[in-house]
Amino acid sequence: MSDTKAMLDFTGERFTPECVREIWYEHWHRYVFARAFARGKRVLDAACGEGYGSALLATTADSVLGVDISEAAVAHARARYGDRANLRFERGDCTALELPAASFDLIVSFETLEHVEAQQALIAGFARTLADDGLLFVSSPDKRTYSDVSGFRNEFHVRELYREELLGLLAPHFPHVRLYGQKLLFQSAIWALDGEPQTAATSTATADEPHSGLGYDPMYFIAVCSKRPLRVELPGVALFGDSEESVYRHYNGEVRRNMAAGARLAELEAELARLRRSALRGQPSPWWKRLFGGR
Repeated sequence: MSDTKAMLDFTGERFTPECVREIWYEHWHRYVFARAFARGKRVLDAACGEGYGSALLATTADSVLGVDISEAAVAHARARYGDRANLRFERGDCTALELPAASFDLIVSFETLEHVEAQQALIAGFARTLADDGLLFVSSPDKRTYSDVSGFRNEFHVRELYREELLGLLAPHFPHVRLYGQKLLFQSAIWALDGEPQTAATSTATADEPHSGLGYDPMYFIAVCSKRPLRVELPGVALFGDSEESVYRHYNGEVRRNMAAGARLAELEAELARLRRSALRGQPSPWWKRLFGGR
């Protein structure tokens, strides 16, 4: 879908499609999740960054506008994805949107909240520019899991939110919110081969004891928001993967490397032990054994 000849430099925070493994899964899945609700819609991708997500949404949407504060990102997005007639990119501050009221049916803003101080202005702008029957998809890391538990500090984040803080930020503008958790999981999947699966059965084992549901603390929140009661059917669980199984392949590669390194280490330890034994056999007897006639 993208032209790999024109790449935007990866700074350590702004995702690009050339990133691989965990970060690739996380970012692509959010847009794939929202894409199912973009068909025939007027879509705003707020803080669109490199533009790959806007381009994905444009494959089903009536029109897509990608807005980002970075002039370099916008120029790159125009050069890389500008051949799509229903897609355009503009530079703008998403905390001060200069766009007509109710001009979008779907707004997505992924991993934006934590990067801005004016979070209330950001959400208020989304509410103003979203049609009364529209949907907002917004994501943000869970501060508890992302930072508190891990002890990690992301230098690019201005203000991370706990679950109740996120819901409190959304509530004044969006009375109807369905909150999802997102996290990469190691799972065994069972699916029907005689048609499209319509239901999902989930379980999580703790100390080999299975319990119903996905019993994990999310790494990220994804909130689906609306001003009116939701008239669309939202999934309970959304799965995403790549047919090449890049994360699993990387995992297997690391396991093989570790096993090979372990085997080589064992060989070196055995050789070291042999050399030590050989050196000890070649040493002269202690002086006291020589003095008293011992060997």
